[in-house]
Amino acid sequence: MQAILFAATTDPVGSREFYENKLGLRFITDSPFALVFDVAGTMLRVQKVEKVVSPPYTSLGFEVADIHEAVKAAIESGVIFEHYDFLQQDDVGIWTTPDGARIAWCKDPDGNVVSLSQSPN
Repeated sequence: MQAILFAATTDPVGSREFYENKLGLRFITDSPFALVFDVAGTMLRVQKVEKVVSPPYTSLGFEVADIHEAVKAAIESGVIFEHYDFLQQDDVGIWTTPDGARIAWCKDPDGNVVSLSQSPN
């Protein structure tokens, strides 16, 4: 059994730009019902819907090898990272957890919270 990731969009053009060009996911196809991306061998289906109800918590998360490089590249492509008053984040929005993991959050064009994280060394 293999997992399939899901997100939703009312803006397929903006979502394709975000996931393909800003986060660097490999685009597979644009079907009538969803945009499909490859995430290291796992399918991400960004469903085309009439209305998105974005939860206030992380909807999708991606593990990266070097969070500083991943965040820098995303910022250079126009991604804005979230800053939360209840967390001690660095100037680009990276928070280091008590166990040493590092996490940064941004939002896709529909307001879904997406995280980039790096496991502790």
